[in-house]
Amino acid sequence: MRDFRHDHSAIALNTATLGHNVPGVGAGWSPEQTIDACAERGIGGIVFWRREIEGRAAEIGDRARQAGVKVVGLCRTPFLVGPLGLQAEEAILSDFRQSIDQTAELGTDVLTIVVGGVETGTKGVTRSLDIVADRMAKAIPYAEACGVKLALEPLHPAYAGDRSCLTTTRDALDLCDLLGSDSVGVAIDIYHVWWDTDLPRQLARAGNRILGFHLCDWLVPTTDILLDRGMMGDGVADLRGIRREVEAAGYSGFCEVEIFSANNWWKRHPADVLDTMVERFRTVC
Repeated sequence: MRDFRHDHSAIALNTATLGHNVPGVGAGWSPEQTIDACAERGIGGIVFWRREIEGRAAEIGDRARQAGVKVVGLCRTPFLVGPLGLQAEEAILSDFRQSIDQTAELGTDVLTIVVGGVETGTKGVTRSLDIVADRMAKAIPYAEACGVKLALEPLHPAYAGDRSCLTTTRDALDLCDLLGSDSVGVAIDIYHVWWDTDLPRQLARAGNRILGFHLCDWLVPTTDILLDRGMMGDGVADLRGIRREVEAAGYSGFCEVEIFSANNWWKRHPADVLDTMVERFRTVC
Protein backbone atom coordinates (compact mmCIF):
# COMPACT_ATOMS: atom_id res chain seq x y z
CA MET A 1 0.00 0.00 0.00
CA ARG A 2 1.31 3.43 -0.94
CA ASP A 3 2.60 5.73 1.81
CA PHE A 4 1.18 9.25 1.46
CA ARG A 5 2.58 10.70 4.68
CA HIS A 6 5.37 12.52 2.87
CA ASP A 7 4.09 12.57 -0.71
CA HIS A 8 0.58 13.70 -1.57
CA SER A 9 1.09 14.01 -5.32
CA ALA A 10 -1.45 11.20 -5.86
CA ILE A 11 -4.31 13.31 -4.52
CA ALA A 12 -6.81 14.75 -6.98
CA LEU A 13 -9.47 17.37 -6.39
CA ASN A 14 -12.95 16.70 -7.65
CA THR A 15 -14.22 20.25 -7.94
CA ALA A 16 -17.53 19.24 -6.32
CA THR A 17 -15.54 19.53 -3.08
CA LEU A 18 -15.63 23.29 -3.65
CA GLY A 19 -19.29 23.25 -4.68
CA HIS A 20 -18.63 23.55 -8.41
CA ASN A 21 -21.16 20.85 -9.31
CA VAL A 22 -24.08 23.03 -8.17
CA PRO A 23 -24.79 26.53 -9.51
CA GLY A 24 -24.71 29.30 -6.95
CA VAL A 25 -22.86 27.54 -4.13
CA GLY A 26 -19.26 27.67 -3.00
CA ALA A 27 -17.00 30.64 -3.62
CA GLY A 28 -17.44 30.53 -7.38
CA TRP A 29 -13.78 30.10 -8.30
CA SER A 30 -13.00 29.90 -12.00
CA PRO A 31 -11.33 26.76 -13.38
CA GLU A 32 -8.13 28.80 -13.64
CA GLN A 33 -8.23 29.79 -9.96
CA THR A 34 -8.86 26.20 -8.96
CA ILE A 35 -6.04 24.87 -11.13
CA ASP A 36 -3.57 27.39 -9.72
CA ALA A 37 -4.59 26.64 -6.14
CA CYS A 38 -4.07 22.92 -6.75
CA ALA A 39 -0.67 23.52 -8.34
CA GLU A 40 0.44 25.70 -5.41
CA ARG A 41 -0.35 22.89 -2.97
CA GLY A 42 1.16 20.02 -4.96
CA ILE A 43 -2.26 18.50 -5.66
CA GLY A 44 -1.44 16.31 -8.62
CA GLY A 45 -4.81 15.88 -10.29
CA ILE A 46 -8.17 17.49 -10.91
CA VAL A 47 -11.61 16.30 -12.01
CA PHE A 48 -14.03 18.82 -13.49
CA TRP A 49 -17.79 18.83 -13.93
CA ARG A 50 -19.25 19.41 -17.36
CA ARG A 51 -20.96 22.68 -16.41
CA GLU A 52 -17.56 24.22 -15.59
CA ILE A 53 -15.90 23.47 -18.90
CA GLU A 54 -18.80 24.04 -21.29
CA GLY A 55 -17.34 25.41 -24.54
CA ARG A 56 -13.82 25.58 -23.05
CA ALA A 57 -12.80 21.97 -22.54
CA ALA A 58 -9.62 22.01 -24.64
CA GLU A 59 -8.54 25.38 -23.26
CA ILE A 60 -9.03 24.33 -19.64
CA GLY A 61 -7.31 21.00 -20.18
CA ASP A 62 -4.28 22.77 -21.66
CA ARG A 63 -4.25 25.26 -18.79
CA ALA A 64 -4.17 22.45 -16.22
CA ARG A 65 -1.33 20.65 -17.95
CA GLN A 66 0.69 23.86 -18.22
CA ALA A 67 0.31 24.24 -14.44
CA GLY A 68 1.49 20.68 -13.86
CA VAL A 69 -1.93 19.36 -12.79
CA LYS A 70 -3.23 16.23 -14.53
CA VAL A 71 -6.86 16.18 -15.62
CA VAL A 72 -7.92 12.85 -14.16
CA GLY A 73 -11.48 12.67 -15.43
CA LEU A 74 -14.80 14.34 -16.11
CA CYS A 75 -18.15 14.20 -14.29
CA ARG A 76 -20.42 12.98 -15.77
CA THR A 77 -22.68 11.42 -18.38
CA PRO A 78 -26.38 12.21 -18.35
CA PHE A 79 -28.61 9.87 -16.39
CA LEU A 80 -29.31 6.97 -18.72
CA VAL A 81 -32.62 6.03 -17.08
CA GLY A 82 -34.99 7.27 -14.44
CA PRO A 83 -37.03 10.32 -13.51
CA LEU A 84 -34.31 12.95 -13.19
CA GLY A 85 -32.86 12.85 -16.68
CA LEU A 86 -33.90 13.30 -20.27
CA GLN A 87 -36.76 11.01 -21.24
CA ALA A 88 -36.22 10.41 -24.97
CA GLU A 89 -33.61 7.79 -25.77
CA GLU A 90 -32.08 9.71 -28.67
CA ALA A 91 -31.70 12.81 -26.49
CA ILE A 92 -30.00 10.72 -23.82
CA LEU A 93 -27.63 9.11 -26.31
CA SER A 94 -26.86 12.48 -27.93
CA ASP A 95 -25.94 13.98 -24.56
CA PHE A 96 -23.95 10.83 -23.76
CA ARG A 97 -21.91 11.32 -26.94
CA GLN A 98 -21.44 15.00 -26.09
CA SER A 99 -20.05 14.07 -22.68
CA ILE A 100 -17.61 11.69 -24.39
CA ASP A 101 -16.56 14.50 -26.76
CA GLN A 102 -15.96 16.84 -23.81
CA THR A 103 -13.84 14.22 -22.08
CA ALA A 104 -11.63 13.82 -25.15
CA GLU A 105 -11.41 17.59 -25.68
CA LEU A 106 -10.38 18.05 -22.06
CA GLY A 107 -7.48 15.69 -22.70
CA THR A 108 -8.44 13.01 -20.23
CA ASP A 109 -9.67 9.47 -20.74
CA VAL A 110 -12.12 8.69 -17.92
CA LEU A 111 -15.78 9.70 -17.94
CA THR A 112 -17.82 8.91 -14.85
CA ILE A 113 -21.27 7.38 -15.29
CA VAL A 114 -24.08 7.75 -12.75
CA VAL A 115 -26.76 5.71 -14.42
CA GLY A 116 -29.98 7.20 -13.05
CA GLY A 117 -32.85 5.75 -11.07
CA VAL A 118 -35.80 3.47 -11.72
CA GLU A 119 -37.27 3.93 -15.17
CA THR A 120 -40.66 5.60 -15.13
CA GLY A 121 -43.48 3.05 -15.25
CA THR A 122 -41.36 0.16 -13.95
CA LYS A 123 -40.82 -1.39 -10.52
CA GLY A 124 -37.62 -2.60 -8.93
CA VAL A 125 -34.23 -2.15 -10.60
CA THR A 126 -33.93 -5.12 -12.97
CA ARG A 127 -35.66 -3.56 -15.98
CA SER A 128 -33.81 -0.28 -15.44
CA LEU A 129 -30.44 -2.03 -15.39
CA ASP A 130 -31.38 -3.77 -18.65
CA ILE A 131 -32.04 -0.36 -20.22
CA VAL A 132 -28.73 0.94 -18.89
CA ALA A 133 -26.93 -2.01 -20.49
CA ASP A 134 -28.63 -1.39 -23.82
CA ARG A 135 -27.82 2.33 -23.86
CA MET A 136 -24.26 1.70 -22.74
CA ALA A 137 -23.81 -0.81 -25.56
CA LYS A 138 -24.94 1.81 -28.07
CA ALA A 139 -22.41 4.35 -26.76
CA ILE A 140 -19.37 2.12 -26.28
CA PRO A 141 -18.17 2.11 -29.91
CA TYR A 142 -18.20 5.92 -29.91
CA ALA A 143 -16.28 6.04 -26.63
CA GLU A 144 -13.73 3.53 -27.93
CA ALA A 145 -13.22 5.59 -31.09
CA CYS A 146 -12.60 8.68 -28.94
CA GLY A 147 -10.19 6.89 -26.59
CA VAL A 148 -12.48 7.43 -23.60
CA LYS A 149 -13.08 4.91 -20.82
CA LEU A 150 -16.46 4.74 -19.10
CA ALA A 151 -16.41 4.36 -15.31
CA LEU A 152 -19.64 3.01 -13.84
CA GLU A 153 -20.11 4.40 -10.35
CA PRO A 154 -22.45 2.43 -8.09
CA LEU A 155 -24.25 4.70 -5.62
CA HIS A 156 -25.50 4.06 -2.11
CA PRO A 157 -28.82 2.14 -2.13
CA ALA A 158 -30.60 5.20 -0.74
CA TYR A 159 -30.31 6.68 -4.25
CA ALA A 160 -31.76 3.68 -6.07
CA GLY A 161 -35.12 5.24 -6.83
CA ASP A 162 -34.01 8.48 -8.46
CA ARG A 163 -30.25 8.70 -9.03
CA SER A 164 -28.82 5.21 -9.45
CA CYS A 165 -30.48 1.86 -9.88
CA LEU A 166 -26.87 0.58 -9.84
CA THR A 167 -26.07 0.28 -6.13
CA THR A 168 -23.35 -2.34 -5.62
CA THR A 169 -19.87 -2.97 -6.95
CA ARG A 170 -21.04 -6.51 -7.74
CA ASP A 171 -23.80 -5.28 -10.03
CA ALA A 172 -21.44 -2.78 -11.65
CA LEU A 173 -18.95 -5.54 -12.44
CA ASP A 174 -21.74 -7.82 -13.68
CA LEU A 175 -22.64 -5.02 -16.10
CA CYS A 176 -19.00 -4.72 -17.17
CA ASP A 177 -18.94 -8.47 -17.82
CA LEU A 178 -22.12 -8.25 -19.85
CA LEU A 179 -20.85 -5.38 -21.99
CA GLY A 180 -17.50 -7.06 -22.56
CA SER A 181 -15.51 -3.93 -23.44
CA ASP A 182 -12.04 -3.00 -22.19
CA SER A 183 -13.28 0.59 -22.22
CA VAL A 184 -15.77 -0.03 -19.39
CA GLY A 185 -14.83 -0.24 -15.72
CA VAL A 186 -15.88 1.01 -12.31
CA ALA A 187 -15.35 4.01 -10.06
CA ILE A 188 -15.18 3.15 -6.36
CA ASP A 189 -16.50 5.95 -4.16
CA ILE A 190 -16.09 5.34 -0.43
CA TYR A 191 -19.27 7.27 0.35
CA HIS A 192 -21.29 4.76 -1.63
CA VAL A 193 -19.57 1.44 -0.88
CA TRP A 194 -18.07 1.66 2.62
CA TRP A 195 -20.95 -0.37 4.12
CA ASP A 196 -20.73 -3.33 1.70
CA THR A 197 -19.36 -6.47 3.39
CA ASP A 198 -18.89 -8.07 -0.05
CA LEU A 199 -16.65 -5.22 -1.18
CA PRO A 200 -13.25 -6.95 -0.64
CA ARG A 201 -14.27 -9.85 -2.86
CA GLN A 202 -15.64 -7.56 -5.54
CA LEU A 203 -12.56 -5.34 -5.57
CA ALA A 204 -10.35 -8.38 -6.06
CA ARG A 205 -12.64 -9.40 -8.90
CA ALA A 206 -12.44 -5.93 -10.44
CA GLY A 207 -8.67 -5.93 -10.92
CA ASN A 208 -7.59 -3.47 -13.58
CA ARG A 209 -11.18 -2.43 -14.23
CA ILE A 210 -11.01 0.05 -11.34
CA LEU A 211 -10.83 3.36 -13.22
CA GLY A 212 -11.30 5.72 -10.28
CA PHE A 213 -11.15 5.84 -6.48
CA HIS A 214 -13.03 8.56 -4.58
CA LEU A 215 -12.35 9.70 -1.03
CA CYS A 216 -14.68 11.28 1.53
CA ASP A 217 -16.33 9.99 4.72
CA TRP A 218 -19.71 8.95 6.08
CA LEU A 219 -20.81 11.20 8.92
CA VAL A 220 -22.81 10.07 11.94
CA PRO A 221 -25.39 11.46 11.96
CA THR A 222 -25.79 12.23 8.28
CA THR A 223 -28.22 15.13 7.97
CA ASP A 224 -28.64 15.03 4.19
CA ILE A 225 -28.06 11.88 2.16
CA LEU A 226 -26.85 13.88 -0.85
CA LEU A 227 -25.21 17.01 0.52
CA ASP A 228 -23.67 16.04 3.88
CA ARG A 229 -20.58 14.05 3.05
CA GLY A 230 -17.70 14.22 5.49
CA MET A 231 -14.10 15.24 5.11
CA MET A 232 -11.81 12.23 5.41
CA GLY A 233 -11.39 11.24 9.04
CA ASP A 234 -14.63 12.81 10.27
CA GLY A 235 -16.80 9.73 9.83
CA VAL A 236 -17.01 5.96 10.19
CA ALA A 237 -15.71 4.65 6.85
CA ASP A 238 -12.57 2.50 6.94
CA LEU A 239 -10.59 4.68 4.55
CA ARG A 240 -7.25 2.92 4.78
CA GLY A 241 -8.79 -0.53 4.76
CA ILE A 242 -10.69 0.15 1.57
CA ARG A 243 -7.69 1.82 -0.08
CA ARG A 244 -5.57 -1.20 0.84
CA GLU A 245 -8.03 -3.48 -0.97
CA VAL A 246 -8.32 -1.15 -3.98
CA GLU A 247 -4.55 -1.07 -4.37
CA ALA A 248 -4.22 -4.81 -3.79
CA ALA A 249 -6.50 -5.20 -6.82
CA GLY A 250 -3.90 -3.32 -8.87
CA TYR A 251 -5.09 0.29 -8.75
CA SER A 252 -2.23 2.80 -8.59
CA GLY A 253 -3.94 5.94 -9.87
CA PHE A 254 -5.12 9.13 -8.26
CA CYS A 255 -7.22 9.27 -5.11
CA GLU A 256 -9.98 11.74 -5.91
CA VAL A 257 -11.50 13.77 -3.07
CA GLU A 258 -15.20 14.35 -3.77
CA ILE A 259 -17.19 15.93 -0.94
CA PHE A 260 -20.74 17.27 -1.31
CA SER A 261 -21.19 19.44 1.78
CA ALA A 262 -23.73 22.24 1.44
CA ASN A 263 -23.75 23.31 5.09
CA ASN A 264 -20.09 22.86 5.96
CA TRP A 265 -17.23 22.64 3.47
CA TRP A 266 -18.97 24.55 0.68
CA LYS A 267 -19.35 27.48 3.08
CA ARG A 268 -15.62 27.67 3.84
CA HIS A 269 -12.95 29.49 1.89
CA PRO A 270 -11.69 27.17 -0.88
CA ALA A 271 -8.08 27.60 0.22
CA ASP A 272 -8.95 26.27 3.68
CA VAL A 273 -10.83 23.34 2.16
CA LEU A 274 -7.85 22.42 -0.03
CA ASP A 275 -5.39 22.73 2.85
CA THR A 276 -7.53 20.51 5.07
CA MET A 277 -7.98 18.03 2.23
CA VAL A 278 -4.21 17.66 1.80
CA GLU A 279 -3.59 17.35 5.53
CA ARG A 280 -6.25 14.64 5.96
CA PHE A 281 -5.00 12.78 2.90
CA ARG A 282 -1.56 12.55 4.42
CA THR A 283 -2.71 11.60 7.93
CA VAL A 284 -5.87 9.45 7.73
CA CYS A 285 -6.06 8.03 4.20
